[in-house]
Amino acid sequence: MKRRTALLSLLPLAGCGGGGAEAAAPAAAPAPPAPAPATTGMRDLSSLQLSKLMGSGWNLGNALEAIGGETAWGNPATTQTLMNAVKAAGFKTVRIPVSWKQYADAGDNIGAAWMSRVAEVVGYARTAGLFAIINIHWDGGWMQPTYASQAMANARITKFWTQIANHFKAHDDTLLFAGTNEVMVTDDYGTPKAEYVAVQNGFNQQFVNAVRATGGNNAMRHLVVQGFNTNIDHTVAFAVMPTDTAAQRLMMEVHYYDPFDFTLNDKSAIWQWGAGATDPKATEAGFNEAYTDAQFQKMKTAYVDKGIPVILGEFGAIRRTEYPGAEAYRLAWDRHTARAAWAHGMVPVYWDAGAATENHSMGLFNRATGAQVYPDIVKALVDAAT
Repeated sequence: MKRRTALLSLLPLAGCGGGGAEAAAPAAAPAPPAPAPATTGMRDLSSLQLSKLMGSGWNLGNALEAIGGETAWGNPATTQTLMNAVKAAGFKTVRIPVSWKQYADAGDNIGAAWMSRVAEVVGYARTAGLFAIINIHWDGGWMQPTYASQAMANARITKFWTQIANHFKAHDDTLLFAGTNEVMVTDDYGTPKAEYVAVQNGFNQQFVNAVRATGGNNAMRHLVVQGFNTNIDHTVAFAVMPTDTAAQRLMMEVHYYDPFDFTLNDKSAIWQWGAGATDPKATEAGFNEAYTDAQFQKMKTAYVDKGIPVILGEFGAIRRTEYPGAEAYRLAWDRHTARAAWAHGMVPVYWDAGAATENHSMGLFNRATGAQVYPDIVKALVDAAT
């Protein structure tokens, strides 16, 4: 949706200087390039095998991707306490949306302080024992899939991911990179034009190429690409998996917020869902358990059954205190969506944007203390992947 912790680093070797009176020897020929460092912590697991270990996931939303700074959208700075609480609740994966452009100079060089902060938060996840996924999130909307923006966006994707990948090169396979987020032409939610699809598929390829070129663990890192606007139908119809120098190390990502009037539209009077609904006027016809199952089956057939795991990178439904009894339907939607995703071979990663106690929010934790605000939803999500 639209600080330094435990990352291994290589210490520089100090050179030995000679101080004798002998004449300087002729300059030696340049040494050949050092061989790429051996991969460490990268298990011999296909992405499909790895996905089975990732369990249910949780999004650190409205934090590192917030425009204006990590706390600009109302959440406190992320802490180890929060990551520990997410792990203790039973989640195994955290998706960490990240903005980069606002911390980069005119030449797209990412500031060292911001790179260190992202690494610190990734370190919190690692210390807690969580898989982590980092991406380029909305980031100001520069990643428009049009021919007019293609050259600029391709160059920026390559430059950003080269820097990010080099910084995290030594991290083991509990860190995944996801190239993009919900790529679309701004405000155009319709079926994409051929131009848009071609450019967006190209973004995925640029991302994979840039990461692989950095070598080290990134030569084998599990990477996540996206379908157009993370829409299931557009993904199945138009996505082309990138070519990759590593075998079976790619995943596909989609998001799920159907029906919109129930999950996200706070102006809607649709507040009931599923088999337990009692008022047809409060439900959206055709959107029920069977619809969710059918949508996820499309992803299973197109990807999972072909050895390509699927990350359900975002899903969730807002609370509606203006309708007594609405929480039961929200819980039912969350539970069924997570269970259906896992049953169809997908990794369910719940969208949490914080503000858990506010109406029309979908947060689960107190971001300052790590306390669970909605333990029944937490349990439903975690139990879905067991």
